[in-house]
Amino acid sequence: MDFEDRNHNTRDGLHLASLAGAWTALVAGLGGMRARDGQLTFAPRLPAGLGRLTFRVVYDGRCIVVRTDGRTATYRVREGAPMTIGHHGELLEVGGDPVERPIQPLHPLPRPHQPPGREPPRRGQA
Repeated sequence: MDFEDRNHNTRDGLHLASLAGAWTALVAGLGGMRARDGQLTFAPRLPAGLGRLTFRVVYDGRCIVVRTDGRTATYRVREGAPMTIGHHGELLEVGGDPVERPIQPLHPLPRPHQPPGREPPRRGQA
């Protein structure tokens, strides 16, 4: 989004597809949001360089606010009736009062093994 006309192109307006792509990456990617079978689920994960993420989603006529700092996630229905959501596989009833849940750390997986002769060279070795 352009707040200043630094590239002399704001007369063309915003590129909504780019904004939608950024929103999708944050909410569906880092927020882990999915809508399946009439239910919202979340599995937030933040990379080390990002301290927190907050977003709002309107779903089934209700506005839900999701906040995470990477260690916990807090959910609250801002507008509308309480609703059931999923948090990393756990079902929660969320209403006007915030509901906070921990986010379990990920454990590193073992490095995958390549077939003989097919392992790519290490970076910096060509």
